[in-house]
Amino acid sequence: MQSNNPVFRNSDEFNGKSTNAYGNQVTGGASYPGYGQSDPSTWGTGTPGSPTHTDAATGPMTVDSVVQKTGVTLVVLLVAAFATWVMTPTIANTMTQAQLNQLYGAMTIGGLGAFGLSMVNSFKRVISPALVLAFAALEGVALGAFSKFFEYQYGGGIVIQAVIGTFAAFAGTLAAYKFFDIKVSSKFRMGVIAAMFGMVGLMMLQLVVGLFGGDLGISGLTGIGFVFSLLGLVLGIFMLILDFDFVENGVRAGLPERESWRAAFALTVSLVWIYTNLLRILAVMRR
Repeated sequence: MQSNNPVFRNSDEFNGKSTNAYGNQVTGGASYPGYGQSDPSTWGTGTPGSPTHTDAATGPMTVDSVVQKTGVTLVVLLVAAFATWVMTPTIANTMTQAQLNQLYGAMTIGGLGAFGLSMVNSFKRVISPALVLAFAALEGVALGAFSKFFEYQYGGGIVIQAVIGTFAAFAGTLAAYKFFDIKVSSKFRMGVIAAMFGMVGLMMLQLVVGLFGGDLGISGLTGIGFVFSLLGLVLGIFMLILDFDFVENGVRAGLPERESWRAAFALTVSLVWIYTNLLRILAVMRR
């Protein structure tokens, strides 16, 4: 179950590498002697027939555990977003530059912090629940300010529409994945991950160019920006399909429950990706 997704690629459990009750390495269902276990006197007794990939203290990952961890992560994100919305300047017909700078500051601090933690969580072999929740809190700060800025600019409940659209996309993608029994091929997985990194690279390039007064047009609310956001929305839905596939395979393989946090992190990233692109699409349509 080797993955090209950086969120799952660095997890030994998601890639079928673990140790069984006898201290042996398990790879793809086969058992190989583990290092330091060649001396019979050092062999552990273990419990014959105990399941591999699981943690006896917490049990295996289940769909319920993934739902619970994802729910906790999203609650932290939403609370942080709501707090940022309340603590930043009240939306009025006109806002001063100083008030707008507060929103920009929250977006910058939250966004950079969330991006840094997303890289740590993506490449961390042993997932840390604390870092996942810290990512959610910082992402919530950025999204709270980002959403308030769009509500100020375009009004009319644009944020509520984007939130509803995001959960509709999630529900629709999950239904399609289950009812149509979608199978994720290696080529599809590689294509989605490559497209995601390509899009992130373009956004980083836009940021660098913007520091020198340039503009690629991909972040603006123009025709090019609309197409870029539409592609981002489609890519976000494909990312959800990858997430569902890994959760399904992980539950089937009996991974430790702690891996539910890795799945929760991946699902949160996909939902945030969909939400921000939906918000931009709605803004362009209102213009």
